Amino acid sequence: MAYLFDNPLRHLIHDPEKILGSYVKPGMTVLDIGCGMGFFSLGMARMVGPEGRVISLDLQTMMLKILEKRAIKGGLSERIETRLVREERFPVETPVDFALCFWMVHEVPDQALFLRELTRALKPGAHALIAEPGMHHVKKEDLEGTIRIAEGEGFAVTERPRIRMSLSVVLQNSI
Repeated sequence: MAYLFDNPLRHLIHDPEKILGSYVKPGMTVLDIGCGMGFFSLGMARMVGPEGRVISLDLQTMMLKILEKRAIKGGLSERIETRLVREERFPVETPVDFALCFWMVHEVPDQALFLRELTRALKPGAHALIAEPGMHHVKKEDLEGTIRIAEGEGFAVTERPRIRMSLSVVLQNSI
């Protein structure tokens, strides 16, 4: 199913540079949580440039292996680190400048724990973009519930960007 959605035509709907351009800058260390086959990881690797780094997290080894092959093919493997998530804690030791959670938070069984980990993974004042599939999959009230939990974990809402086929929010780590 991932191949149907994660293909070159997706750039027409979800262009990483357009969606993330105001958040991801050269030299940053960014986190792609639930990276799948790396559609956004690859885009962010181009955006952070040779001095930056993308840490791509996923639950599935196969997705990370596909991303690694795509990164090599695209000449971006030096900028992307893949990490398998096996427990509740994100395997991130040093806080990052930005985090992307694209179409995955609704699948997390314990959102409070997830958002607590996201707070820990981000530098103070750093931002996270949460986008959820809005095509009758995740309802607006579901995202509002996630936002309430996020606020309880130390986040503040800074923006609600428009992303095609998505409900989205940008959160700032206020801890």
